[in-house]
Amino acid sequence: MSQNTAVKRPVSRKDMTRAQWTWKEMKRNKVAYLMVAPFMILFTLFTVFPVVLSIILSFTEFNLLQFPRPVYMDNYIRLFLDDDIFILAIKNTFIFASVTGPVSYFMSLMIAWFINELSPKIRSVVTLIFYSPSISGSVYLIWQILFSNDSYGFANGTLMTLGIIDAPILWFNDADYVMWLCIVVALWTSLGTAFLSFIAGLQTIDRSQYEAASVDGIRNRWQELWYITLPNMRQQLMFGAVLSITQSFGFGSVVTALAGFPSVEYAAHTIMHHLDDYGGQRFEVGYSSAIAVVLFAIMLGSNLLVKKMLKKVGQ
Repeated sequence: MSQNTAVKRPVSRKDMTRAQWTWKEMKRNKVAYLMVAPFMILFTLFTVFPVVLSIILSFTEFNLLQFPRPVYMDNYIRLFLDDDIFILAIKNTFIFASVTGPVSYFMSLMIAWFINELSPKIRSVVTLIFYSPSISGSVYLIWQILFSNDSYGFANGTLMTLGIIDAPILWFNDADYVMWLCIVVALWTSLGTAFLSFIAGLQTIDRSQYEAASVDGIRNRWQELWYITLPNMRQQLMFGAVLSITQSFGFGSVVTALAGFPSVEYAAHTIMHHLDDYGGQRFEVGYSSAIAVVLFAIMLGSNLLVKKMLKKVGQ
C-alpha cells in the first residue's frame, strides 16, 4: 500500500449541517423514538393541535354551522373593551389563583414534609386522610350542608344559637360570601397529585446527605429543608407548581357545584365560566377561542415565572 494514501478520519459534528446531524442521531436512536411515538402522536393530536386550532379560530367568527369568517383582532378588542363580565372574570380568577395557588402549594409541601417523618404504617393512613377530600365526590355535599341557607345548616344554627345573627345567612347566594367560601373549599380539596408527588420525592432523598450536612454545619431542620431537601426535589417542585397553577386557574367546577352557574351577581364568575358560557352554551366558538387563548397565555406566563423562581431554591 502506498504511504501517500490519506487516512480516512471519521465524520465529526463540525462536518455536518444541523439537519444532517439530527437525522443521524434519530437513526442511531430509532428504537427510542419508536417507543415514544405513540405518546407523541396522541399528545400532538389531542393537545398541540387543539391549541394551535384554538389560536387560529380566535381570529375568526365561527358558530359551528357556517365556515369561519376572519375578523382578525375584533374578538380580543371586544373582550377587553366591550365585555365587562370578562373583566370581572379576570379579576375573580386572579383573586382565586393568587390565594389558592401559593397556599395549596406550600400546604401540600409542608404536610408532605410532616408526613414523611412518620413511621411507614402511620404515614400510609395519614396520607389517605389528607388525600381523600380531593377524590371524594361528596365533599361538595358536606360543605353545602355546613353552609345551608336555612337555620338547619351547621354554620347558621351555631351563629344563631350564639346570638351573633338573627336570621340565616344565604351563604352561597350572597355575593359577599360566595367567593371566599369557594376558596376555602378549593383549598380543602387541593391536596391531590402534587401532594403525592411531594411525598414520593421526599422518600427518594439519600439520608446520608443529612448526616454529611450536620458535619458541614447544618444546625436545624429549616436549614436541612432549604439546603438539602428542596434542591433534591426540584423536579417534583416544578411538577407540583404546574399542577397548582393549572388547578388554581381552572377552578370553575368548584363554584358551579356550590353556587350554580352563573353565581350570584357574577361574584365568583371566572374565565373558565366565561369560556363555558360562550363555547358550550352560546356556541360562539371564535369568541370562546379568544377567551381560551387569553387563559392559556396567563397560565403559560405563570408557569415561566414559577420556573424562574424555583431555580433559586437552595442557592
